[in-house]
Amino acid sequence: MVLATSARNAGALLASAGLGDVFDHVIDGQTALDRDVAGKPAPALPLEAVRRLEIPPARAMVIEESVTGVEACRRGGFGLVVGIDRDGRRDRLEAAGADVVVEDVSQLDIGLVITHPWLLVYEGFDPAHEGHREALTTVGNGYLATRGAAPEHRAGAVHYPGSYLAGVYNSLHSVVLDQESDDEHMVNIPDWLPLDLRIGDGGWWSAGGLSLRSERRTLDLKRAVLSREALLEDDAGRQLRLLQRRLVSMARPNLAALETVITPVGWSGGISIRSGCDTDVTNSNVPEDASLSSRHLGSVTAAASVDGPGIACLTVEARTVTSGIGIALALRTAVSGADGPAGSGIPEQLGGLHTHRFELSVNAGEPLTVLKTVAVASSRDHAIASPLTAARAALARAPGGFAALLAEHEAAWEILLEPFIIELDASSQAQLILNLHVFHLLQTLTTHTAELDAGVPARGLHGEGYRGHIFWDELFVLPVLNSRLPSLARELVDYRWRRLGAARDAARAAGLKGALFPWQSGSDGTEQTPKLLFNRRSGHWMPDYSRLQRHVGLAVAYNAWQYFEATQDRGWLTEHGAEIIVDVARLFASMAEFDPADDRFHLRGVMGPDEYHTGNPGDPGGGLNDNAYTNVMAAWVFDQAVWIMHSVRGFDMQELRARLLVTAAEIEAWEHLSRRMFVPFHGDGIISQFDGYAALRELDWEHYRRSYGLIERLDLILEAEGDSTNHYRLAKQADVLMLLYVLGEDQLIRFLARMGYAVTSAQMAATVDFYLARTAHGSTLSRVAHASVLAQRDPERAWAVFREALDADLDDTQGGTTSSGIHLGAMAGTIDVVQRSFAGLRITRDALDFAPRLPVELSRLDFQVRYRDQLLAVQLERDRLTVSAAPGDAAPVLVRVGTQRVLLKAGQEHEFLRKDR
Repeated sequence: MVLATSARNAGALLASAGLGDVFDHVIDGQTALDRDVAGKPAPALPLEAVRRLEIPPARAMVIEESVTGVEACRRGGFGLVVGIDRDGRRDRLEAAGADVVVEDVSQLDIGLVITHPWLLVYEGFDPAHEGHREALTTVGNGYLATRGAAPEHRAGAVHYPGSYLAGVYNSLHSVVLDQESDDEHMVNIPDWLPLDLRIGDGGWWSAGGLSLRSERRTLDLKRAVLSREALLEDDAGRQLRLLQRRLVSMARPNLAALETVITPVGWSGGISIRSGCDTDVTNSNVPEDASLSSRHLGSVTAAASVDGPGIACLTVEARTVTSGIGIALALRTAVSGADGPAGSGIPEQLGGLHTHRFELSVNAGEPLTVLKTVAVASSRDHAIASPLTAARAALARAPGGFAALLAEHEAAWEILLEPFIIELDASSQAQLILNLHVFHLLQTLTTHTAELDAGVPARGLHGEGYRGHIFWDELFVLPVLNSRLPSLARELVDYRWRRLGAARDAARAAGLKGALFPWQSGSDGTEQTPKLLFNRRSGHWMPDYSRLQRHVGLAVAYNAWQYFEATQDRGWLTEHGAEIIVDVARLFASMAEFDPADDRFHLRGVMGPDEYHTGNPGDPGGGLNDNAYTNVMAAWVFDQAVWIMHSVRGFDMQELRARLLVTAAEIEAWEHLSRRMFVPFHGDGIISQFDGYAALRELDWEHYRRSYGLIERLDLILEAEGDSTNHYRLAKQADVLMLLYVLGEDQLIRFLARMGYAVTSAQMAATVDFYLARTAHGSTLSRVAHASVLAQRDPERAWAVFREALDADLDDTQGGTTSSGIHLGAMAGTIDVVQRSFAGLRITRDALDFAPRLPVELSRLDFQVRYRDQLLAVQLERDRLTVSAAPGDAAPVLVRVGTQRVLLKAGQEHEFLRKDR
């Protein structure tokens, strides 16, 4: 490794930092002067570095933080040029030729290879990034998902094989700091992946008997297949070439398969293969949860059988220890060589690892194929006699051979994926990441999920982050599903409707009316937010007050209304949706306190989306008064409840009113509340995050950036210093600006005016600037909202923030969190930003509205949306927007672009020209 720097005192600087022996060569400014090496923008300095390493530039990686340095390295022909963006210059670094741009060197995964917009490729093995890669290479089908872990390894410090079933939870009792709690987690089920190898009588691959000489992992996003190419070698120099392909079937939700092709390179002899299932699994994916009980499975049994030459079967049954959910796996391992089935599986048990061992003879250059097929079922499945009989039946129905499994899987995946594809005229990296986000959204939520009564897990089915719980992230997810797969969106909202009973119980327990939805939800809709949060910086357990975020119910009501607006599903509205909206309205009506002094209603003791403020200074956990987002969205929900009661007619609405005991007086009260909720302001008309926000101290942002670098988790940093975020004007994530994200500026200004607050566009711009400067982005959702808000005013700045939002999981910008699961809301949110903000798509009561604001980095967008039974293809260019309706018998829909209005019939196409150009 070589350090090339223009600084003339590099040696002294390195010595003072204790890095004097790290680099093989140091070429500094003094060396350049002595040898007459030209400086930037000439590439002479980095070329001198690779000359000393005796490698060609095309085989070298260069890390640069200056634009001129990146330009120099690109001209020098270096194989990988990495730009470090510490001050918002991503676009300039990319324009200069950077292949990858990260905010910090710690985010750099050197093995990431970006060559194709539909292929996520990792070269080599990097233990520091393995957990991150496992999460990003998870494959699933909305029912079952399996992390991209290496099959030869069990869970440990580096590897974490995990498989999860949507909606399968279990609670365990724990004691932390003398506090007892019953914590519900999404359950890590028995690991179906284990497949190990050895040559002759040597050591097993898992135990170090084989060394990994090269490895390449490829996640094919267009086919939903994870492949792995590797070259293995034992101590005697004998090599095996290995090719693995893995899928979780989109055609058959209970089915997954792993194909392994093994080829000896230049030798013949004996090998052993061990294939099985690890039942000794726990929930151990999140370091902060190490103090909690983690063994969720009990009553574990396994039965092995040999079903003929080269075929061995294994069944595993388990039951969650508290929720009593039965889980069964039926596995079949089939081994075949050039002459057909090979070997006989010998049952073995190594603790909780149940396997079959195959002893085989192989010839040089002749491939041996191991096909491992698994069927998984649980007692939550429909139309089954038992999980075991269901798993066995699903395995028996599986087509023979990996090719047949792959063909039907690919066909089903193509149908699901097609309407979600968004084509950008942008960099290949941006297109790849957007495709990756679409992919993981559809690994988590599919038509199979719709059958399960499962919600939207904030970290997908990709790990155990947030314990697999459902938060408000569906606010960012459902807009994408509403506009492409509305039947699934309906079922995800119905997950909330089915838990109205628990939400009503929670409201009654708090002395309130209506429905109080939990901040974190799991199986039954009761509050699952932990009482304590572990701070890795300080080693302290901190109180977790986030259950005070009552605004989660507002998101549930908003999602119900958005589904109705996208579909006009009147039957669902009267049967389910209106009930959600009415109960949320009743909750906030009962929380609202009237102050005759200002003739306004107030909401006290809540937390906003910000999460960094849990109370006023000196009162942590006491909640806040009049969080602007919560108050305005409560007023919005009141308005929707009134509209429903006045505008939906017929016997079913009469039945709804009678069932919910809605009175004319209550409707009148909602109408009054919708106009008289209090909104705090400060300065020259800036919306205050909450009452009292303006009185807080300003934070020395530069000091904290200099001291800590990445400062997204200021709550943990300040707690470790003995301080608190409650004292400062800051935000973890978008809070006030969430109003602009959800409602849009025009609608928000109109709605505030209806509430009696005259707010100008200039005031809104000042509000945006005020909070942009004070947001730490401690949540991956934050940059999604900020990019959306910026799009209307400053598309180029919006693009820069959008690119940062895109990178959240690929670069693991939250500092190690992606290994515990992807951030599903942020992934879906980036998709939504493209359509909601850059294309300006909004679903309104009467039309599909477009207000395009393309940044200069984008000259073209192509995507599809479904709107009220019409499938529409949207093509956006700088000077025109073309909307094409698919043929059919659906009713015409109104499409609006500014003042242009077109009633589009099925099979028609219309081109809207930009009149301002």
